[in-house]
Amino acid sequence: MPRVPLAEFEPEFRKRLEELWGGTPPNLYKALANHPDVVGAWNVFASTLRHKSRTPRALRELVILRGGQLMKSEYEWAQHLKMARQAGVSDAQIRELSSWEKSSLFDAREKAALGLAEAVTNGRVSDEVYAEAMRHFDHRDYVELSVTAAFYAMVGRMLDAMGVQLEPEFRDYSPKL
Repeated sequence: MPRVPLAEFEPEFRKRLEELWGGTPPNLYKALANHPDVVGAWNVFASTLRHKSRTPRALRELVILRGGQLMKSEYEWAQHLKMARQAGVSDAQIRELSSWEKSSLFDAREKAALGLAEAVTNGRVSDEVYAEAMRHFDHRDYVELSVTAAFYAMVGRMLDAMGVQLEPEFRDYSPKL
């Protein structure tokens, strides 16, 4: 059940969002638009993660999807399935994401990123998780992946807090969360 209404954007900001999203911005942004300063800052931060990152988009989408699974965020999962596929994540990887540690479909670098994603999402990064991540990433990439996992954990929590409903065109997604 929605807890906040879907608000309108300032005209200039709406135009920028439509360019960014290639059409109507998602319901998450419309819910955040109840606070124009927050949605503006959110957009800048999210755009930085999405478009100014060095780590491969497919790797970041795996991190986002795993966080969505852990938080049971249907909205986040459904929205990012399409993005993950566009970035090159295979359907087989998506199906095996919940058992990534035992799966042969993920290489050591992906497993290190997924371990970090789980730890960040769950709120505690152990020395072992950090050490494994540092075997595969430098400090810049470690920060980037950590911030991505943390930001999307916040996304999942905000979606829940605001009761944001999935857009009709995303409701028939597969595989289900």
